[in-house]
Amino acid sequence: MHYLLERVYQTNDLSKEEITYLLENLTQVDKEVLYNYALKTKQKYYGNKVYLRGLIEFSNICKQDCFYCGIRASNVKVKRYRLTPEEILACCDQAYELGYQTFVLQSGEDLWYTDEILVNLIQKIKKRYPEVAITLSIGERRVETYQNLFTCGADRFLMRHETASKELYETLHPTMRFEERRACLNALKGIGYQVGAGFMVGLPGQTFADLAEDLRYLMELRPDMIGIGPFIPHSETPLAKEKGGTIKDTLVMVAMARLLVPESLIPATTALGTLHPQGRELALKAGANVVMPIITPTSVRKQYALYENKICGDDHPEDCRYCIERRIQSAGFEVDLGRGDSRQFVACNS
Repeated sequence: MHYLLERVYQTNDLSKEEITYLLENLTQVDKEVLYNYALKTKQKYYGNKVYLRGLIEFSNICKQDCFYCGIRASNVKVKRYRLTPEEILACCDQAYELGYQTFVLQSGEDLWYTDEILVNLIQKIKKRYPEVAITLSIGERRVETYQNLFTCGADRFLMRHETASKELYETLHPTMRFEERRACLNALKGIGYQVGAGFMVGLPGQTFADLAEDLRYLMELRPDMIGIGPFIPHSETPLAKEKGGTIKDTLVMVAMARLLVPESLIPATTALGTLHPQGRELALKAGANVVMPIITPTSVRKQYALYENKICGDDHPEDCRYCIERRIQSAGFEVDLGRGDSRQFVACNS
């Protein structure tokens, strides 16, 4: 184990079999070594900086029916909402006033937002705030749509691959195709977006070999951003009674992702903060370097419930902004409100 940990730290590479063995045999002492290596690696590429992004969850309407998701199409109990372009712009105004240089526009797969609506929205944001990075997280669309949105000013696109296991993916996503997900990620990368991928930890039926495959896929894709969070069951889904993922297992995967894709940006997710009061701080100490405080209006925020008991449901955007800044600083890190582009992207465009 010591040899494998030292080698992944020095070379940023392990085979799927080696990763699987490591995950199966980590002791608590080994985990502390792993977290220390991941923290050192993050500091090598990004120093002590933690980048803040303003997250705007603008619609919880979704055409897909993923078994783990609280806003799946079949959940008739969720109260649906859809922000107008003007309301989204107002959120961007607030985010800018709070100092954010990246706006993350996230929604379910809501096709009410046509290419025309999205293009007009992005153009207005860019005209108002030309220096700000726009990150989209709106799911699977046509390649032409991705190209149009990029051409008019979108900078980044987040789309978790969810799991690299074809069998597990198709079990959990009855309305989606494994190959289409990967095709979308490849198309986004080819267009020129800074691309984010990622997966959940603790899914029913998930094995250590599956998690190793997730990491190997990320090594192959080389995304600019990697989102890793625990599976948290939602009571209005088919997985309501399943056991959820743990913070310990998720932190291990965050640290492994940092070591295997060292130039990536890795969020300390809200889901980790939901599982543990210090969840996001622990992730920062295990290699994460991004936090996304919520800008979504409090009037609809609780309806964007991919999982239940999500933290910060009643907090106003300014509360989230300054609360998380204090927490980051108390954990020994430095808040950076700049665009925070990935090292990989900067190197390719310098």
